[in-house]
Amino acid sequence: MNNLNNIGDQEQEQPVEQLIEQTMGEQPKPEARSHWLTRAAMVAAIYAALTVALAPISYGPLQFRVAEAMTVLPWLYPEAVPGLFVGCLVANFFGGNGLLDIVFGSLATLAAALLSRRIKKPWLVPLPPVLINAVVIGAMLSYVLGLPFLLTAAEVGLGQIGSCYVLGLPLLFFLKRMKR
Repeated sequence: MNNLNNIGDQEQEQPVEQLIEQTMGEQPKPEARSHWLTRAAMVAAIYAALTVALAPISYGPLQFRVAEAMTVLPWLYPEAVPGLFVGCLVANFFGGNGLLDIVFGSLATLAAALLSRRIKKPWLVPLPPVLINAVVIGAMLSYVLGLPFLLTAAEVGLGQIGSCYVLGLPLLFFLKRMKR
């Protein structure tokens, strides 16, 4: 009977282990896995809470999403990749721009996090979130709100520069120093 219970547990743990292995590049020890999941959940919760708490400036074509400063975290912490994705997914449920924002906004954050993880130079780490969100969120908001694409992409891009470079890059250097 005990073996039957363990089989169900293994099936549920397998996708989590694969996600961890893909983002970390190795199979973590059991205690490391719980720390990894905890940190990923913390990133998701902080991202969503910051975005929703600062809703008036977090959504729309003229947005300054403070939580986007966290998009530098994958460079130091692989568990931030799924954390940012889930946090953005949750936050976009409250944004009012519908299913397109929930899907494409979250996927843009995931793509940016995966690319940021691979950047070699720290001052370039914020670039993928800036460029990807300017194009993807600019296009989505242009479509949803009926605004000109270039103007919307430029506005989103400027907000991303503020969030990712002005707030995020100092955060990255601070955390890098603290991690030593």
